[in-house]
Amino acid sequence: MQTFLGGISITCFVGSYVVAMLLDISRSVGKLPGRGVLTIGFTLAGLFTQAVYLIVRAVGENESGDRGLLAGWHDWSLLVAWGLAACFLTLYLRRPDTSVGLFLLPPVLVLVALAWPMRSWEPFSRDQAVGLWRTAHGLSMMVGTAAVLMGFIAGLMYLTQARRLRSKQVGGRGLRLPTLERLQAMNRHCLVVSTIAVGIGLVAGVVMNLNRWGNVSWNEGGVILSLILLVWLLAATAAEFFYRPARQGRKIVYLTLASFGFLVLAIYGTLSSEHARGSADSATTTSLPVEGDLS
Repeated sequence: MQTFLGGISITCFVGSYVVAMLLDISRSVGKLPGRGVLTIGFTLAGLFTQAVYLIVRAVGENESGDRGLLAGWHDWSLLVAWGLAACFLTLYLRRPDTSVGLFLLPPVLVLVALAWPMRSWEPFSRDQAVGLWRTAHGLSMMVGTAAVLMGFIAGLMYLTQARRLRSKQVGGRGLRLPTLERLQAMNRHCLVVSTIAVGIGLVAGVVMNLNRWGNVSWNEGGVILSLILLVWLLAATAAEFFYRPARQGRKIVYLTLASFGFLVLAIYGTLSSEHARGSADSATTTSLPVEGDLS
């Protein structure tokens, strides 16, 4: 099995993405039985083989001593390409009648093509990689936290406006709030943004710790509660995307309000564990690479 996974190359996922793109483009030609299932299947195959390729490459870097894990232009180009391919699959699953592959999959292939000549470039050192991934971790978690808070505030405004409408207090010179439709859309956008940002932040944190210590303390309270927050956000986003009743009325509002509760628990677990103190201590010893180091 290990030999099989180690034999996965760029050609495997490039071929999968090309077939998925051609299937999506063929909509204008005519009907093809099973085209949707084939498109989803080839995209999943591309995402899986690309993820395996990156993991195998990271394991090899982990055994090479001072070389940073997933800390080179080759890896970063492939990570961005993987993210775009995942966005395509999500949008395709939600709206299979649209040709989003025509716009999302070509950039994926361009990024992979750009990564190809960079595969032999020397990655950054572990110290540089820790600084870079810490920055990605901190910024992503900050964006995710802000999105959850914004969703919570929008949810409170929704409930307030709904109560005022029931009691016919809307109008005049009193409190003026956005419409329920706009507040509901705001909740939906905050939920999606927070899910993506927290997911990126957790992955960046894992890579940061692997570069720093070679392992991840999965039993720490902050890590466990952050994982619980991500699982909840993924479940809430999936419900909003694929379960139509969740998009109507107050359901999306309740999802974002619950997300705020999980966020509070995650923040408490992080601040009360060694996770936050360890990050603060190491920040004084590891710095970001200067501009000249990135060239």
